[in-house]
Order: sequence, then structure tokens, then C-alpha cells
Amino acid sequence: MACTYDIHPNGARLLGARPARVGDLIVVERGRNKAVCQVVWSADPGSALYGQFSVQSVEAKTPWDDELRQMEEQYQPVILERRPSRAPVNSFDSLGANRRRRPRFEVEGQAELIEGVQHFRAEVHEISEYGARIAGSEPLRPGTDFRLTLNVLDVSLALKAEVKYMVGNLGMGVEFQEIRRGDRPLLSYVLSQLRNSRLEDFVPVEVVAEPRAAAVGS
Repeated sequence: MACTYDIHPNGARLLGARPARVGDLIVVERGRNKAVCQVVWSADPGSALYGQFSVQSVEAKTPWDDELRQMEEQYQPVILERRPSRAPVNSFDSLGANRRRRPRFEVEGQAELIEGVQHFRAEVHEISEYGARIAGSEPLRPGTDFRLTLNVLDVSLALKAEVKYMVGNLGMGVEFQEIRRGDRPLLSYVLSQLRNSRLEDFVPVEVVAEPRAAAVGS
């Protein structure tokens, strides 16, 4: 038995009564519909998402095709911290500083951009709570709104974003505007994994102070 957290045209994220391993083939049955699916992601045992896993259908259909036809994907705003209205314009406030200084993590991932009827593929080089740096062969102009699918650490995230600036030949900086309902915990999971990976890069060093040799008088 499993509980469905979210569904999409190719698969779903589930919470099972027992852990699933990446690569396992399982039959997912929902009502009278069923399909063979493969486990493509499983949450880290030490994380708050333990027990959750994502499956992708290996057939041309999914058990929830009817539901997908009846409803569109729902999104919720990515709430950005704002400057308090009473704060002086030139003051240094912690909210504004925190928004600009949200940690950004280097990452290797894939992205799919949808702008109107055009589809583009790109690479993800950095990600944070509020945005990402993406590089592709066909960059979009600053101010362009588009839909974005990120595949990072075997996790798929769907967002609506806006191009904020270009980074020379390194791609474009995008700001997340909305995130698919149910994907916020997945984004937090990705960031926590990257944060832990960064901490593991620091090797403890033991410093031993040696007494300075006494100066010899002339």
C-alpha cells in the first residue's frame, strides 16, 4: 500500500509502507487502472522525506491518466521575503540581506524550458531557494516568463520562473515565481543534500602549537 503525494504525466511521488529501491520495477494500481513503473528516486533514510519515492511509468499510460485530463497542474507562489514597509530606504535590514544572501550551491542537473510553444533543453549549474543559474544553447532574454522543469539529484521539480539577468557566456540567472504544489519539500530536500555535501568537503584539521625556541643572546 502507498499514499500518492503528487502525480504528473510520466509518473508520481509516493509514500510507501516499506522502502523502495531505485531501479525496482513495480506494478502501480489505482482503481481499475494499473501500469508497470520503475523507481527513479528514493529519499535518503536520514531525511524528513524518508519513505517517499518517485516512479516513472515504463508504459505509454499511467494509472492516473483520467485525473490528469480533468485537472491542470496547480502551482503556489514562491514567497520572497520583502523589506518591511516602515524601514528607512537606506537602512540595512536583515530580511533584504537574507534574500540576497540565500546560499547558492553548485550542482550538475538538467532543465527543460517551455516558453510559449517552444521547448528548450539546458543544464543547471547553480541552485538556491529562490532561483538558479541555467546555461543552454538558446538563452532567453531578461524579463521572459517561462515554465521550468529541473532534474537535480534524481528529483524532478516543476516551476514558473523569470529570467532576471545574463551571466556572460555562463548562462542566465532565473528567479522562481511559482512552484508546483507538493514540490516545495522536494526543493528543500535537494538543498539540504547539497548543503550536507558542501560540509563534508571540509576536512577537520588539528592545529598543534609548538613552543618557539628561545633566542640565543650574543
